[in-house]
Amino acid sequence: MMPVYEPWGAKRGAEIIAEHTHLEGATLVILHALQEAFGYVPEPAIPMVAQALNLSRAEVHGVFTFYHDFRHKPAGKHVLKLCRAEACQA
Repeated sequence: MMPVYEPWGAKRGAEIIAEHTHLEGATLVILHALQEAFGYVPEPAIPMVAQALNLSRAEVHGVFTFYHDFRHKPAGKHVLKLCRAEACQA
């Protein structure tokens, strides 16, 4: 059964961000929370996270793009992940 996600809304995004700004490593925690709520991290959320954490947009975008599990758009019906690392091949 596919998970059901909320539709993106700036107000809801701001609530999620505010709930997590006090945590250590808040950037990652917030990005995960946004993706859990909406199924992806909407582009307008990046500057909102940056402002809330007093970071540049580039810093937040850098974290977002470094981790491959974050998505810019909702995922399709089927998601296929391939691991090509030596640990996966062993």
